[in-house]
Amino acid sequence: MKKILMIGKLNSMMKDLGDYLHHYFRVQYCVDNSNHAVGMIKVVEPAVVIVSLVGLFDVDKELFVSLRDDFPKVPVITIGTESERKELLAYYDGGQFSHLVRPLENSDVFAEVCRRLALDEGKVKANAIVVDEGKKTVLVVDDNAAILRSIKAMLEDKYTVMLANSGMQALKSIGKKHPDVILLDYEMPVCDGRQTLEMIRADEEICDIPVIFLTGVNSREHIEAVIKLKPAGYLLKPAVADKLIANIEKALGNEI
Repeated sequence: MKKILMIGKLNSMMKDLGDYLHHYFRVQYCVDNSNHAVGMIKVVEPAVVIVSLVGLFDVDKELFVSLRDDFPKVPVITIGTESERKELLAYYDGGQFSHLVRPLENSDVFAEVCRRLALDEGKVKANAIVVDEGKKTVLVVDDNAAILRSIKAMLEDKYTVMLANSGMQALKSIGKKHPDVILLDYEMPVCDGRQTLEMIRADEEICDIPVIFLTGVNSREHIEAVIKLKPAGYLLKPAVADKLIANIEKALGNEI
């Protein structure tokens, strides 16, 4: 599968778009500054870079200089309003950059990715059905973007991975597609893991989805509070791939 690196603030638009594209491509997120993004490009070696211009100027514009000068063969698709693009017009002259005006549909971005990579849309969708067939879906919920990226990288070869950066975003994602297992950060602002679990269990349609807590606090009192909620499992951060997979498989009824 072709790799896509999505750069920008991890808002609902980026999250929904990433979930959509993940059915057809391998998607990585980068929500930090330009230096971090450049490092991610070198590691991931994406076929396409997608940049959300929403709030981008709160960081800097060095990203565009690096994309043009250091990665001239990597197609770049920007998403934003015409006014957001206005300050970057010089970068679109050479053909490396193309722009999609929001609001737009996820399918519009998919079509543009296929166009830039000279891929047949129908064939990409047909292959995606084969690739995803039989894979269980894991929803990872954590307010830390770096942790989301790390866990996604650990699991994406074995599972279809959905990401949410808050409890409320998790519930929205579950409403669109029910995951088979949920990995839930216990310590989150506003709506923490306990509150999120309570809302999941209060909904008859999703109350049976196994929830595995992830916690960064290993005090006895804290662990006892977690266990009292009777999750399908709990793991201490930082997560380790083999333990994550073992707990997921156990929650699915597949001991390994």
